[in-house]
Amino acid sequence: MHVRRDSLTAERLLRFKSNRLGLVSAYVFGILFFLSLFAELLANDKPLILAYKGRIYIPILVSYSEREFGGVFDTNADYRDPFVTNLIESNGWLLWPPIRFHYSTINYELPSPAPSAPSRVNLLGTDDRGRDVLARIIYGFRVSVLFGLSLTLISSVVGVSAGAFMGYYGGKLDILGQRFIEVWGSLPTLFILIILSSVTQPNFFWLLGILLIFSWMGFVGVVRAEFLRARNFEYVLAAKAMGLSDRQVIYRHVLPNAMVATLTFMPFTLSGAITSLTALDFLGFGLPPGSPSLGELLAQAKANLQAPWLALSAFLVLALILVLLVFVGEAVRDAFDPRKVV
Repeated sequence: MHVRRDSLTAERLLRFKSNRLGLVSAYVFGILFFLSLFAELLANDKPLILAYKGRIYIPILVSYSEREFGGVFDTNADYRDPFVTNLIESNGWLLWPPIRFHYSTINYELPSPAPSAPSRVNLLGTDDRGRDVLARIIYGFRVSVLFGLSLTLISSVVGVSAGAFMGYYGGKLDILGQRFIEVWGSLPTLFILIILSSVTQPNFFWLLGILLIFSWMGFVGVVRAEFLRARNFEYVLAAKAMGLSDRQVIYRHVLPNAMVATLTFMPFTLSGAITSLTALDFLGFGLPPGSPSLGELLAQAKANLQAPWLALSAFLVLALILVLLVFVGEAVRDAFDPRKVV
């Protein structure tokens, strides 16, 4: 049995790798996401590490006052201030990240009023508040993907569980579940979000919970259909005859087959989750103001048509994410398609 499963997994991996476009997309998306996890090391207004009078400091992890470096204030040191920088460099050195801006850092030395065009200091320009666009894209990419992954994984757990029980037991449970999904799915998601946004300030987990209420239904149909088809198969009836509980039959024998359709569906669900967050941020019902967001950048581009770099940057990044996920989804679909010949 284990040999058969191992050979089946190897065959699916081979089919996935045979889709060169999907394989390259998976590598590119994985590398970009991995780098975004260390956004603080790539874009920050604090040095990664510095040395002052023979002592090592790590500003990205620990906050230090200006007095630590010979200044006069007890407040946190502003490492972008030339006065503080000169104090440190006169008795040590600083190692800066590639981009010397945090997503919330305002550049007060712009050559033109914000939004400022791309330059050697701000490679993709600044937004209408003087914040570096590239830094906000890096942090916004991380937030969008983490939000999409969280929503996809939790939705799949809830949706697969609901579809499994509805399809396995059938009868009244299935009928009531179907009617509930029909009523629940007809509710206007956007209007509900607008109403709730007027009551409380949205944040990452608040939006995740609200979208989760509706997103899990996308997994129910395929899983329910698989359980309805497989519950009367001979191997399921044999497992029941051997005395296995319903829970063991569901999770050990039927669910692995139903997960094939679920895994095929997940990359497209991830792209939909990222698009939903971007749309909400664009409309002003998403993450709190000031948060790094691709949707907020699109909203700024709409309000500042004289700054085309805002629209181009946000559009290209969002298009890249969605295109990569679609190609990965197609490769996953080919991997689980037994009719696909390598």
